Amino acid sequence: MVTNGKGVAACKASIQAQPLVRPVTTKKKVVEEDVDSSKVSDDERDLIIADWLHGKDNLPKHSIKDKPIIPVKGERNVLITSALPYVNNVPHLGNIIGCVLSADVFSRYCNLRGYNTLYICGTDEYGTATETKALEEKLTPKQICDKYFKLHYEIYEWFNIGFDYFGRTTTVKQTEIAQDIFWRLHKRNFLLEDTVEQLLCETCNRYLADRFVEGTCPLCNYEDARGDQCDKCGKLINATELKKPRCKVCSNSPVIRSSKHLFLDLPKLQPTLEKFLNKSTSEGDWTHNAKLITNSWVRDGLKPRCITRDLKWGTPVPLEGFKDKVFYVWFDAPIGYPSITANYTDDWQKWWKNPEEVELYNFMAKDNVPFHSVIFPCSLLGADDNWTLVNHLIATEYLNYEDGKFSKSRGVGIFGTDVCKTGIPAAIWRFYLLYVRPESQDSAFSWSDFVLKNNSELLNNLGNFVNRGLSFLEKNFNSVVPEMVLSEDDKNVIVAVAKELKVYVELLEKVKIRDALRQILSISRIGNQHMQATKPWDLMKTKKDEDRVKAGTVIGVVVNISYLISLMLHPYMPSVSQTIQEQLQATTISNYLSEKFVCQLQPGHKIGKPSPLFSKIEASQAEELKQQFAGKQNPVPSRQTPVALQEKTGTPEPALCSPADIEELKKLVTAQGEIVRSLKATKAEKAKIDTEVKKLLELKQNLAKMSGEELPSPASKSSKSKKKKGGKK
Repeated sequence: MVTNGKGVAACKASIQAQPLVRPVTTKKKVVEEDVDSSKVSDDERDLIIADWLHGKDNLPKHSIKDKPIIPVKGERNVLITSALPYVNNVPHLGNIIGCVLSADVFSRYCNLRGYNTLYICGTDEYGTATETKALEEKLTPKQICDKYFKLHYEIYEWFNIGFDYFGRTTTVKQTEIAQDIFWRLHKRNFLLEDTVEQLLCETCNRYLADRFVEGTCPLCNYEDARGDQCDKCGKLINATELKKPRCKVCSNSPVIRSSKHLFLDLPKLQPTLEKFLNKSTSEGDWTHNAKLITNSWVRDGLKPRCITRDLKWGTPVPLEGFKDKVFYVWFDAPIGYPSITANYTDDWQKWWKNPEEVELYNFMAKDNVPFHSVIFPCSLLGADDNWTLVNHLIATEYLNYEDGKFSKSRGVGIFGTDVCKTGIPAAIWRFYLLYVRPESQDSAFSWSDFVLKNNSELLNNLGNFVNRGLSFLEKNFNSVVPEMVLSEDDKNVIVAVAKELKVYVELLEKVKIRDALRQILSISRIGNQHMQATKPWDLMKTKKDEDRVKAGTVIGVVVNISYLISLMLHPYMPSVSQTIQEQLQATTISNYLSEKFVCQLQPGHKIGKPSPLFSKIEASQAEELKQQFAGKQNPVPSRQTPVALQEKTGTPEPALCSPADIEELKKLVTAQGEIVRSLKATKAEKAKIDTEVKKLLELKQNLAKMSGEELPSPASKSSKSKKKKGGKK
């Protein structure tokens, strides 16, 4: 816990480890850079202080959304979707941060800002994936869907994901809307017929969907390529192009058979799509990877895309001659967004056929981008029915697990059903996943870093700040916010916090979720530094009235910073936000986050009972969990073993080092560098820093060898340094 019942004095060691503001003297005022307000003009400064003093009167009152939520003319109407998870699997941490958790943060932020917001998600339940899982578990597809829908719902509920509605695609509304779009495309001549070759597993007596056939990549010879894409070289491929194809269910070799199918005429729709993309990507907030992936598809020229499959479990194709087929999941699945909304409200078209008044945000991992930026928009553009199209496409990179990838089959990584068994609260998992959110490049879940961030950022920084401030108010002012007479130092802090708040809002408006989280932690540091610089506990000892007023002013500012933090923290850690507000007795003050820092807790407001917000995670507990979820590692390197997993067996031979291997190791070097910097910044034990530095040097040595270079050894570096100091020899 933060104080273990020992009071404010127990916080001393952790606070001393943080950068401090030098004490202010009458001769010279020195303010730490983090709370430097010198870059604010006098006019801006005056406005910020005026907002602090009088801004509360202009804030909206506490409000609760009417249900069902429908667009309101004249308001900002925000429609949020996160990629529909396949119903047949258990989501891991990477799945959760890639779509539902990221979307949840943005949805909660939009609600805090007073936008009229609807967050829709649900399970994607049709297709071969479900049929295959049913076969494995000896259940019907319907039973599989019911089983895993409940499992997904419970996992997301545990993570405190606040969907406005969580539905599923196996509904009558899904059939109605999908078939309506199909008929409109057919009527406008945007569909083609063609015969395609498919892989048929004679053992299972079924055609194999792309992701249920594996084999050797025809481009890079990676032996575990999927039927739609190679994970090693990243290229898109056709299942029939695989060398040595094998059925993922029974491992037998499938045969090629011909079948007649329907295609979406993407080349015919490309000019219309390009016009839409030019507008959406320039006016909206599309992540860099979403733009790159979309541009690569369009630049290379779109090809007709098959939208039907030889399956039984799916939305039936209503066209004569194709009634024994169903729609392909990637034509059908995105239609789940409007169909799930239709199951939520009969007024669903006010969201989905109202582009003039609705902003649509799509959240997903990068592998889902083409289906949301090309295929789904083309389907809606071709249907020509005033559909709401994506304005902002937010795609993450991948979250890896330690040095490799999540793997349910090998027991590697934390999956949704495992997390609740660790004894670590959901709020901590949310925080860390969002802290390492792969916004611009792949990142990794690391147990050592997980512990570090909990114990330093949450326990020693944010938790200590809130607890020591509230405890001081309780002990010295009978829990009542005193009168405040702002000094220049207090005003400097208010200005600094207001600046951080402004950046927070600007970042979240651009959906920079990870970066915005840093602003909250920065504000708690500013608050800690202000307390440490002014030392209100010393002021209270003098028994002087003016010193008591100074101490009261400091603590009044501090508890208002705590309230602001509770609002800013709500999208990230809603349960902790609620706890802070309960301790402040401020749950009914306002649920609106202004871009201005306002004194919400006025003199005379009485807070509740303070208590610690976070507990320490011991390194031993983390090590046990790390071993528990380490899975079975390959004992020797092989062509199927990623370089990241070969650390204990030495650097692989050059023949095994592909560009993808080198790129993966570069990411490991970057991640390890971050760990070293974090340890140094928090002044960790020297032995621990040395251990992590050694790992970093080994990774760099391996990278240099794989790149055809040779890094100097530590000894040779030392030798060179001595030569420079001693001159030429």
